[in-house]
Amino acid sequence: MEKRWTIPTADENKVTQLKEQLQVNINLCRILVSRNIETFEEARLFFRPGLSQLHSPWLMKDMDKAVARIEQAFTQKEKILVFGDYDVDGTTAVACMYDFLCTIYEPHRLDYYIPHRYREGYGVSKAGIDFAHENGFSLVICLDCGIKSIELIAYAAELGIQFIVCDHHLPDKILPKATAILNAKQPGCPYPYKELCGCGVGFKLITALAEKRSVSQDSIWPYLDLVATAIAADIVPITGENRVMAFLGLQVINEKPRPGIKALIELGGVKKQLSINTVVFVIAPRVNAAGRMDDARKAVQLFIEKDEVKAMGIAAQLHSDNTFRKETDSSITLQALEILRKNSKAEIKKTTVVYQEDWHKGVVGIVASRLIEHYHRPTVVLTKSGNTATGSARSIPGFNLYDAIYECRDFLTAYGGHFAAAGLSLLPENIDAFSLKFEEVVAATIDEHLLIPELAIDTQISFADITGKFYDIICQMEPFGPGNMRPHFLAKNVWDTGFSKIVKEQHIKFSLRQQNKVLDGIGFNLAHKFNFLQGQQPLDIVFTIDENEWNGNKNLQLKVLDIRPAQSTA
Repeated sequence: MEKRWTIPTADENKVTQLKEQLQVNINLCRILVSRNIETFEEARLFFRPGLSQLHSPWLMKDMDKAVARIEQAFTQKEKILVFGDYDVDGTTAVACMYDFLCTIYEPHRLDYYIPHRYREGYGVSKAGIDFAHENGFSLVICLDCGIKSIELIAYAAELGIQFIVCDHHLPDKILPKATAILNAKQPGCPYPYKELCGCGVGFKLITALAEKRSVSQDSIWPYLDLVATAIAADIVPITGENRVMAFLGLQVINEKPRPGIKALIELGGVKKQLSINTVVFVIAPRVNAAGRMDDARKAVQLFIEKDEVKAMGIAAQLHSDNTFRKETDSSITLQALEILRKNSKAEIKKTTVVYQEDWHKGVVGIVASRLIEHYHRPTVVLTKSGNTATGSARSIPGFNLYDAIYECRDFLTAYGGHFAAAGLSLLPENIDAFSLKFEEVVAATIDEHLLIPELAIDTQISFADITGKFYDIICQMEPFGPGNMRPHFLAKNVWDTGFSKIVKEQHIKFSLRQQNKVLDGIGFNLAHKFNFLQGQQPLDIVFTIDENEWNGNKNLQLKVLDIRPAQSTA
């Protein structure tokens, strides 16, 4: 699929001023300015994330109410249930909160609950509330869900159960009648940073409780490994507080990982320091697989387990679940692609909606993402669960999926999500009507250029700029993620040396020259563009810079993302 290359126009006055202050390569200054880092002090905070940059938890609306209610529960010896969603964000949040409460309250008065993905569905469940009632829990601390659970929280109140909601999803106009709602996105919340994940909101509550009870703050920072894992897996912006907590959490993971995370690292075969990218592709899938393929409660068990042998046993179960998950999503993706190939209108539509009643519910979100790689359209993948069609939706960059789903609400029995992803349920007989409405809404609201995949370029550089010092500064920009992506560079008028070749039929191993400097690189899934290298013509390339280690030697190499014939001789 061809991509559109885009490159921002920087304010050169700001770039020049920042270069004078930092005394680094001007192209690095262009990247920083484009990320709203324009002064020496802003650069210092960016390159040196620290605890002092975290906001006071008391700035969050209802934080005082939440802490007071938990303190009341302690005083009155109430039973507290920690409730959370079945994904990485939810299970890390539950593990974080439960483990901390066990250090300041009587563990026998505490328990945690993760709804079963298939029997109960997303978020607060009636079965979970009934469990709380039957077992004498009078307070539920709800994490990574609850902001839309108006009726269920009202039902809990009828049973004498109160809720503290810690959520980060967009609220509707009507909020649940909980004792306290911690969500920076709710109206009237003055909290400065709005992009916390669910585990991040829970961590803020832990921080406030620790302050209230004069618990050493040093005892809560180890929980940042769980927060960093949630930030990586939930694909929230790696900006502001999220970047600080991800940075510090990665330090915990790399220096003193809890037994469960250590076991996942070992099973994932990771030998070097973990980055956010490693967390996303090694830890997160194994944790998510618990809820997708079986029961997510064991993910919480893994995170709170103190014994390394027991932790390895639980991690092995998650590893097995993930192997099954990979086989399942691969098979369903092939089936979905075949359905779309037989649909003559699939190529011209602005959306993709596919349904098959025997698909595994746990992987439909992953399949939706796979289909976007092929068709680059807002995508919904549905399967049957009981008498209902249920599934996941995924967006393309720049398009608000939640708003589109909301406009189709008349055909849905349930829905929820955010800008980039959503979950939904509907009656099978309404699938065709929903598909037509979804197509109508997206076609009327999407900007046409969004339907062509964007390759965002940070700045143009020359091979001469690529030095060890240049690369070291790029590395200091980590952790990378939404809002702070790994820099993409453009180099113009480079030439093949004659030694580039296709490897494993799909990829290109590059040997490229610009003026007098030669650099090697790898381009995954670019073999179909190898003819550009055979034409003895100058090329423009987009790439990131990586470090390749072989036989103890380290060399800088290019990870080529796209190539095309040179557009100019400039």
